Amino acid sequence: MNREIETKPKVDEKSIGGTHIFWASKRAVDIGSALIALPFVAMVAMVIAILNPLFNPGRLLFRQERMGMHGKPFTAYKFRSMTEAHRIDRGPYDGIESERITRLGSLLRRLRVDELPQFWNILRGDMSLIGPRPDYYPHAVVYCHDIPNYSNRHLVRPGITGLAQVRSGYAACARSVATKVGDDLNYIRDASWKIELAIVRSTIGVILSGFGHK
Repeated sequence: MNREIETKPKVDEKSIGGTHIFWASKRAVDIGSALIALPFVAMVAMVIAILNPLFNPGRLLFRQERMGMHGKPFTAYKFRSMTEAHRIDRGPYDGIESERITRLGSLLRRLRVDELPQFWNILRGDMSLIGPRPDYYPHAVVYCHDIPNYSNRHLVRPGITGLAQVRSGYAACARSVATKVGDDLNYIRDASWKIELAIVRSTIGVILSGFGHK
């Protein structure tokens, strides 16, 4: 199976809202934010590295192949929040393996701190601050076949946060994935700084309330 061809969006870039200036300035904001954030991320990493032996034994970082822009795979980085596993047995429609979440990992997830290493992905151009959340690549391939219009959410860079995340939270079944796709496509179609700022405000509220974290 040719992964890059079968997972590409099935519509053209005319489906993307926003002007060229908007998307260029959005990328500039991404780069600037990543450059500002990464020194802070490094300090957080040092603190977690000290705490891990006591509360979260194992590697500092978790690496996973995700589906990115135009359906292409990339390696996403997170602070590890679960006990280590040699392979992923969870299916595309299975719930989160909550029994593997460590005490420290639960706090990292609650505060969304586990996502901070993805600022490196932003700087590399794999991701954006705001956009559709990237799914685990093998699961995303299944969704491309099962969920109508799923591949079209890859017209833009995936994000650390996005409209679907602040509206729907974690998606663990076909229906919730389809709902997430609808939100993502609305975001892509109506892209603007007004929506970006609204998502930032909502993301702050989500972090404070703990909505949607798993």
